[in-house]
Amino acid sequence: MDNIEVFDSPGKGRGLRATKELLSGDVLFSEPPFAAVVFDSLADKICHSCFRRQDKLQRCGQCKFAQYCDKTCQSAGWKEHKLECGAIKAFGAIGDNFGKAPNENIRLAARIMWRLDKEGGVMSDMQMTSLDDLENHISDMPEDDLKELKVDIHNFLDYWPRNSKQHRVDDISHIFGVINCNGFTVSDQRGLNAVGVGLFPNLCLVNHDCWPNCTVILNHGNQSAVNTVYHSQMRIELRALGKIEPGEEVTVSYVDFLNVTEDRQRQLKMHYFFDCTCEHCKGHIKDDLKMGGKEVDGVKTHTHWIPSLNQTSHSPPLSSQVIKICRECMEKQEPVLADTHIYQLRMWSTASEVSAYLQFIDEAADYARKMVDGYNKLYHPCNAHLGMATMRAGVTHWQAGKIEVGHGMICKAYAILQRTHGPTHPITKDLEAMRMQTEMELRMFRENEYIYKSMREAALKNQPMNMMNEPMAESVKNLFRRQKK
Repeated sequence: MDNIEVFDSPGKGRGLRATKELLSGDVLFSEPPFAAVVFDSLADKICHSCFRRQDKLQRCGQCKFAQYCDKTCQSAGWKEHKLECGAIKAFGAIGDNFGKAPNENIRLAARIMWRLDKEGGVMSDMQMTSLDDLENHISDMPEDDLKELKVDIHNFLDYWPRNSKQHRVDDISHIFGVINCNGFTVSDQRGLNAVGVGLFPNLCLVNHDCWPNCTVILNHGNQSAVNTVYHSQMRIELRALGKIEPGEEVTVSYVDFLNVTEDRQRQLKMHYFFDCTCEHCKGHIKDDLKMGGKEVDGVKTHTHWIPSLNQTSHSPPLSSQVIKICRECMEKQEPVLADTHIYQLRMWSTASEVSAYLQFIDEAADYARKMVDGYNKLYHPCNAHLGMATMRAGVTHWQAGKIEVGHGMICKAYAILQRTHGPTHPITKDLEAMRMQTEMELRMFRENEYIYKSMREAALKNQPMNMMNEPMAESVKNLFRRQKK
């Protein structure tokens, strides 16, 4: 924690500021979770210890709820699961709860309370705040949220073992409030999908800015070694997006900058209970680009109607309907909306993903290129969303056989993710391997375009591609060697 210190941020309460000069990609601090749990909807698909997605998981023989990669992960997670195991089993035997486990907020609150009872509110000298000092904003909650809170507390009391230390309702309410406004989404090992929620006390001190100087990434650590001595904890890493001067406040963005100022402020007020006064909000910076061009009747309705890919990815007929509607909307939108208009960008994003799923790869690549061109004009040049979108666009162009554009995008994505995710993150390593392979393919392409394309077609016939598959460079390279012989 030598890089940062706690201070009173004007108008924001406590915050963190740099104590020395920091450069882009520097890690300001890393922090393991105080506690974390898998989402209810993914409880049987994600390891409850390492939070990795696995095809086959081993279920806890006692509670029948927790799932693990193997015995190694089960042993690593036993410290947190030990008390939880019996509580889940007992909860599932109660009347209406028969065969069920409590929801993710209740499970997370219980894990936090058990740890507080055992170790206290401050785990080490590296923890800069206690959970008691964190804001819960219960007094700011709307009536509907308060009703849900009361239901959660009622179920928590049913779940909490009678032989564990009993707590006042106010203390339990405080923990639920802290989770509500400070819970951090935990992603899978590739960083592509949210799979759980956790509480990271030091991270709670980092204030918001719509144009931040830092980003947060989850590092899953290493729990695969047979010997637990070589395990490393899952942790978040706070990384600098650019140069930070000593004394400068450290900030992250709680919401996506792609939204216009009014929408960002509404989200922040609803979920985090404050009014943003950052420079980009006060000046409505880039709102003119995000809403550029003329709107026509029906455009906003259509773009909000389009479902996300995860609703359609396993339903080809519905996906076909979605891409048809996308094409109809774009036919109306493209002549009148700017290429940075957020409705246009959302449409291109959806159209690119659905087209790739339907194997309309050339069409998907065209939409992805337009989307990334727009993102480049709106996002911070080191924004993680921009890096991920550029990576997907590069992969799509590679799949479409557009090796020059694809390699360029993959290189740009790699440069961004090196800073936002770090060189050891799994997705950065995958991207580095892809960058090296597309570089090799590009050399082959420039040496003899006709032979490269012929061999590529032959390779793809033997191994069809899906979205985000690794390159077939080895197959193409082997064919290229045989051709040269």
